[in-house]
Amino acid sequence: MNYTALFILAIIVIAFLGLFVVPRFMLKRALKKVIKTFRDLNATDLKNAKTLEELGLKPRSLLDGMFKLRDYRPYALDLLRKAEIVKVTEDGKLYLLEVRLQEKLGHMGLNKR
Repeated sequence: MNYTALFILAIIVIAFLGLFVVPRFMLKRALKKVIKTFRDLNATDLKNAKTLEELGLKPRSLLDGMFKLRDYRPYALDLLRKAEIVKVTEDGKLYLLEVRLQEKLGHMGLNKR
């Protein structure tokens, strides 16, 4: 095999990792961080629900996002909301449903404290 073929193969492998493996790893890491944030702030029931600002999960501004690496926490929060693991109160506060987390994500190892 010549060097050109090896170079092309290396580019393909790096592109595959960059497009599929790394974002998946970053999202899983963000899911763990978001769950830890809810637990650390005791936002695990309706009476202890917190706002996005209190949780530190407010999305970045456009200008701020241009100069920093991608923040996967908003995507993780959106996934948790769609899975009904994170609930939203009528006044826009959020809280984590531990029971639902155990049901949905227990097999992924994300529910460990």
